This record gives sequence, structure tokens and C-alpha cells, in this order.
Amino acid sequence: MSSTAGQVINCKAAVAWSAKSPLSIETIQVAPPKAHEIRVKILYTAVCHTDAYTLDGHDPEGLFPVVLGHEGSGIVESVGEGVTGFAVGDHVVPLYVPQCKECEYCKNPKTNLCQKIRVSQGNGFMPDGTSRFTCNGKQLFHFMGCSTFSEYTVVADISLCKVNPEAPLEKVSLLGCGISTGYGAVLNTCKVEDGSTVAVWGLGAVGLAVIMGAKAAGAKRIIGIDLIESKFESAKFFGATECINPKSVQLPEGKSFQAWLVDSFDGGFDYTFECIGNVHTMRQALEAAHKGWGVSCIIGVAGAGQEIATRPFQLVTGRTWKGTAFGGWKSVDSVPRLVDDYMNKKLLIDEFITHRYHIDEINTAFDVLHKGESLRSVLAFEKK
Repeated sequence: MSSTAGQVINCKAAVAWSAKSPLSIETIQVAPPKAHEIRVKILYTAVCHTDAYTLDGHDPEGLFPVVLGHEGSGIVESVGEGVTGFAVGDHVVPLYVPQCKECEYCKNPKTNLCQKIRVSQGNGFMPDGTSRFTCNGKQLFHFMGCSTFSEYTVVADISLCKVNPEAPLEKVSLLGCGISTGYGAVLNTCKVEDGSTVAVWGLGAVGLAVIMGAKAAGAKRIIGIDLIESKFESAKFFGATECINPKSVQLPEGKSFQAWLVDSFDGGFDYTFECIGNVHTMRQALEAAHKGWGVSCIIGVAGAGQEIATRPFQLVTGRTWKGTAFGGWKSVDSVPRLVDDYMNKKLLIDEFITHRYHIDEINTAFDVLHKGESLRSVLAFEKK
């Protein structure tokens, strides 16, 4: 038993009181875990575009006030009644896609989208419909079942996995979202084959993880596409064979960028991946996929109410349009294996970390993200 087990913990958290305003460093109260819940001391959290997307008011499910954050790692502080498989002191990664192993989704090998706690999670609550967070007497919502922007958080026991205690927690926090998502989109969702051609829109952390996956799958040509040319060097480091800035392509009058790609790259690509969340680039990616067999995968999350468009003929002539969440990984089973792959040097993580901050500097980390200067910023709760 830890000394704090069963007690309310006062700790530091970055609270989003409302959309479109900076996060506020507050002292919050974190209640003990109830049945089938676990309280985790978060040591590291990363900042992901999905956090920014909600903070900036684009998320149809966005709720305030809230403790954001869904890419983190830490140590089990205490466990609620009925929890098995976790003990105080275990090294863990919270999972925004849970895995109950009992629902029809978990039992179906075609999907990783466990639905057991989907409704309560979307409503910003624990599975029993209540919150474990308060601040200045006000209830705070949970975020994506994780809320890693707090020094202590409470998660459902199906939303957590135990990882190798030898693995550095600062690094493996990144497997909670972006790297796993991009890498899995290639290996699980699209099953990219050896010798394929691949194009990737958006060279942030997810796009680079796609490139890393494409290289691991044996793709022969990997094209990175982004408007910010300073990102090209890292794309090539991860395995891109060439990079294109659409703005610097001289398009003939009336010709679209995707038509230019089809002409320039042998009829288009075997696989394309959209890692931006822009409905126009989603269309480009689909229409740049090769006639007859090209597959285009949407990873980026578009703003509330936005819709995708193409001509049906694009699909009739053999292209496939699909999407992925958390890279198709069944989370509880897969993340510990990804940690082991990292430990065995089969997966890069360190190279995604471009900035390090203390939690007090979280708004700086968001600024750097918005400017496109960072891949991942990792925030520590303890001062060095």
C-alpha cells in the first residue's frame, strides 16, 4: 500500500478552464480510485495535436473545464476494488483506446475500437459517470480516459497497460498516441507490402511514424509532402526517399496537385496517408492513390462538421478509402510489445522528442507545436 492510498491527493495539474485560452497551472484534488479504477502518478506527458484540437475549440466532444493530455507514462499509486493485473509501483502507459477483451469489438480481429466505456469517456467521466477531479470546488472533466496533464490521474483498469520497468518512461510515453498511430496505420490498417510506393501528407510526429512504418515494411519509394520544408530533413532521416512542397510545384493551368502526382509518379501511389486532418488534403491523398489498387488512409482528425468529398468514379476505378484510430493496435496487448520493440532497437522513439519542458511551461510547448517547430515536446512533472 502506498501512504496516499484511499486519500484525496492534492497535486499540480494544467487545467483548461475554457476553449481558446491558455492552460492554467492549478492545485487540484484527485479522488481515490473506485472499483476497477487505478490512480497513476504521471511522470511524463507529451503534447499532441489532439490536445490542441480540443483546446482550440474544434472538437465536437470538447468539454470544459477539463484536464487534457492523453500521451503519458507513470507509476501505479493505488488500485481500486476488483483490480487484477496491476500493483502499486508498476510502470504504466494510459490508453485512450481501451481494451476490455469482452465486448464484440474486442472479440473481432478486424477492429481495435473497444466500446465498453465509449459513452462515459466521450462525456468526460469515469465509467460510473462521475469525475475524480476537482479544483477550487469545481468538478473538472476527464479527457480521452487519460488526463495526463495532471501529476496524478485516475483511469479505468481497461485503459492502462503495464510496460517493461527497464524502459525509460520519458520515451515510452510517446507510444500512448502519435508514434503507435502512424506506425500501426502502415502495418495493421493498410498492411503495406515490400516494394510498395507510399506518399505521406503531413510530416509531424504521426507522418514520420508512418514513414518509419513504411520503411520497416520495405516500401521502395516513400514521398513526404508538407508546406514546411524544414521538416524534410527529419522525414528523410526516418526513411522518406524524397520530399515535396506542393507550393513549389509549377502546376500547369487547371491541373490539380494530385493529378500532377499521378503523372509524375507512375500513375500514383500504392498507399497514401493523410496525417494533417484537412479535408482537402484527404481528397488529394485519395486521388493520388493508384488506379486499380491504390489505398488511401485517413489518420488526421478534421474539425467538427467538416465533410470529405471526391467523385464516386475514383472508388469505382479501384481505389480504397479507409481510416484508422490508434493505428489499429489492440491497445493493452500491443503497447507493451511496442515498448519491447523499442528496447530491442526495432522502433525509434528518442528521435521524435525535439523539446523538453517542465509542466509549468506547458503553454510554451503548445506554442511550439502550433508553429510547426516540434515533433514531440515531453513535459516532466518533477524538476531535474
